[in-house]
Amino acid sequence: MFYIFFSLLILQRLTELVIAKRNEKWMLSRGGIEYGSDHYRYIVALHVFFLLSFLFEVLIFQREVTAFWYLLIPILIVTQMIRYWALLSLGSYWNTKIIIVPNEIVISRGPYQFLKHPNYMIVAVEILLIPLLFQAYVTALVFTILNIVMMIIRIPTEEKALKEHTNYQEAFNLKSRFVPKR
Repeated sequence: MFYIFFSLLILQRLTELVIAKRNEKWMLSRGGIEYGSDHYRYIVALHVFFLLSFLFEVLIFQREVTAFWYLLIPILIVTQMIRYWALLSLGSYWNTKIIIVPNEIVISRGPYQFLKHPNYMIVAVEILLIPLLFQAYVTALVFTILNIVMMIIRIPTEEKALKEHTNYQEAFNLKSRFVPKR
């Protein structure tokens, strides 16, 4: 079961990178400006090493599916639904990089009508729960902490760029970063 799960996870991430690259070209052709390029390589490294750590911890220590799989699987399914809701809501503006097209109206539909950063919240949940599904506790702990550190850098960078070039301030002024409120 682990090999199937891990293969699907890799396929998902590679597909997202293809979509991100296509969207990057589209946004840059519309005058998009990239921000946070100095920390982007660390985000890529974090995700690559997360996957490797998860793989090796499960294989080396012969981890099995947790007895609590019946709780974690539904949560992960819901996170995937929200992930794709966020991606579809952003459409061609979705990217793994921070690319802002000046003077565009920020997307405030889909999960963005409730949260400023639903995709970052989903990634945080995944980084914690995916390893826990297979009892990879070290990976869950270490990469949850590293992801928090990375988001402390990334989110303010993204928000500053959005405030500078879009209607972000008025569109998201009353919304929470991570906890839904109306």
